[in-house]
Amino acid sequence: MKWCEYPGYWLGVEAIQNYGCRMFTGLGLTLELVIISVGLGAIFGLVLAVLRLYGPKPVAMIVTGYTTFFRGTPLLAQVFLVYYGGGQLRPMLETLGLWSFFREAFFCAVFTFTLNTAAYQAEVFRGAIQSVAKGQWEAAEALGMHRVPLFLKVILPQALMVALRPLGNELVIMVKSSAVASLVTLYDLMGATRLAFARSFDLSVYFFAAALYLLIVETIRRVWDMAERRLTRHLNHA
Repeated sequence: MKWCEYPGYWLGVEAIQNYGCRMFTGLGLTLELVIISVGLGAIFGLVLAVLRLYGPKPVAMIVTGYTTFFRGTPLLAQVFLVYYGGGQLRPMLETLGLWSFFREAFFCAVFTFTLNTAAYQAEVFRGAIQSVAKGQWEAAEALGMHRVPLFLKVILPQALMVALRPLGNELVIMVKSSAVASLVTLYDLMGATRLAFARSFDLSVYFFAAALYLLIVETIRRVWDMAERRLTRHLNHA
């Protein structure tokens, strides 16, 4: 018996025993989607935050429109726009050499998730940067620091401490929101669960999937709490 069949064996649920391996494979795909998209979204979101705060006014307005759109529309609609819209634009994408990317459901999901989480993370970074006291800028400039090293060495580290908690919340939200990927033919955790239910009509597979999502979220929450306490321990003694 494979290790992924043991949960179903212990619970006495045949459907979980039969489809447990497929569900755990889907869990791996879910984690892959989330890790890639949140990682890329963090980089993109920080760039967007800086452009909105310190970029030219037209650029700041474009960034504002971007974040407003992606934070104000459902993630499901965004996934459909990219996945099905790519098919509609196939001739143009083939001309640009991008069709091989947009024809894959996995890449479409990663692309959409990245754009979505980048919009939320951009707002998190923007608020965190603005929370740093203006006196920090003035003191560093008085010491002769240029703006780029000033931002990277003085402002950004303090802003990241403020952003830790909301960034953790965004990671948790993305884990749960990633279930929409199953609607564009991806067999992530939810996609594998839907397949298992369609073949077994056993509702327990959904309870098992919910337990796996809960396990992931609780693990992230506890690890994030430990990391936050460790990184901010100097502030608690200040």
